[in-house]
Amino acid sequence: MTVFTEKERLLAVLNRQSTDRPPVICPGGMMNAAIVEVMNSSGQTLPAAHSAAALMANLAYAVHQLTGFENFGLPFCMTVEAEVLGSEIDLGTLACEPKISRETFAAAARVEYKDIPAMLNSGRIPVVCQATAILAGQYPDIPVIGSLTGPVSTAASIVDPIPFLKDLRRDPSAAHRVFQYVTELLIGFAHKLIDHGAAVIAIGDPTATGEILGPKMFGEYAVPYINKLIDAVHQKGVPVILHVCGNLNSVKPLIPGIRANAISTDAMVNLKHLKAEFPELTTMGNISTYLLELSTVDKVSLQTKNLITQGINIIAPACGLSTSSPLANIQAMTQTVKAHSPGERV
Repeated sequence: MTVFTEKERLLAVLNRQSTDRPPVICPGGMMNAAIVEVMNSSGQTLPAAHSAAALMANLAYAVHQLTGFENFGLPFCMTVEAEVLGSEIDLGTLACEPKISRETFAAAARVEYKDIPAMLNSGRIPVVCQATAILAGQYPDIPVIGSLTGPVSTAASIVDPIPFLKDLRRDPSAAHRVFQYVTELLIGFAHKLIDHGAAVIAIGDPTATGEILGPKMFGEYAVPYINKLIDAVHQKGVPVILHVCGNLNSVKPLIPGIRANAISTDAMVNLKHLKAEFPELTTMGNISTYLLELSTVDKVSLQTKNLITQGINIIAPACGLSTSSPLANIQAMTQTVKAHSPGERV
C-alpha cells in the first residue's frame, strides 16, 4: 500500500486521486484549532501570535503536534483582511478570538477605494505570509493551508453589515463594486500566500449562507465572486476548500456550480445525502463543534467513525472550534481517523 505524507494525502484527495484514508484537518481562519489548552500546554499564545510571524508559526506547529490535525492552518482569525481595508479590530485575548469593533463605512456607496498592491504589504498580511514561509520551509511534508475570509464576509466587515445586506437589493451597482474590490484584495492575498508556500487555500465565508442571503442573492453575489477567487487560485495550480455555513437546503442546487476542490459544511448538513445527491462533490466535515466542546471522547470517536464509514472525503470540524474545547476530544477525532485504514479509496 502507498505510504502518504500528510501533504500528499490531502492534495491527492483534493485532486480526486486514490488515498489510503481521509485526511483529518482544521484549516485555520474561522476554523482554527488554537484552543486554550494547546496554548497553555505549549506556551505559544494569542493574541501575541496574531502579529509576529515566528510566534504564529510556533503556535501553528504546536496545534499540529498536540491536536493531531494533519496541516498547519493560518491565520488564527478572520480579521486580517478587514484590518487592511480600514475596519477597527480588537485582537482579543488568549480565550477570545479577534473581532471587528467597528466597520469603516456606513453603506456600499460610501466605500473609499484604496490601492490594493499597497494594502497587500500592510497590516498583518506580511506576518501571515512570513509564518507560512517558515512552516513550508521547515516542514515540507505537512501542508500549510492559507485561510481567507470570503468575499461576502469581507465586504460585510468593512461596511456595516445590516445596511450592506440591504444594499444588495437597493443599490446593487455599489454592492458589486465593493465585491469586486474586496475580491481583488483576496486574490492578491491568496497569491502571496501561495508564493510563500501555502499548499492549499481555504475560504470561510460565514455571511454567504442561504439563511442570510437567500438563494437569489446567493446566486447573484456569493457564487460569482467566490468562483472568481477560486479561479485565480487555480491559475496558480493550488486547490481550494470552501466552507459554507448553515443549512444548505435553500441554496443546495447552486453548490455544484461552485468550483472549489472540496466543500466543507456545517453540522446540520447530512454529508452522506449531499454526496449521494451530488457525487461529483468532494466533501469535508463535519464533526459538530458542540460535540467537540461539550461531549465525551467516546461520542466524538463514534461520530468520526460514522463519517468515515459514509465515505466523507476529508474529516474536519463542522465550523469554528470553541477555544474551550477539550484537547482530549480533538485528539479522539484525529486518532480515530488515523487508526482507520480501509485500503485505497477515492
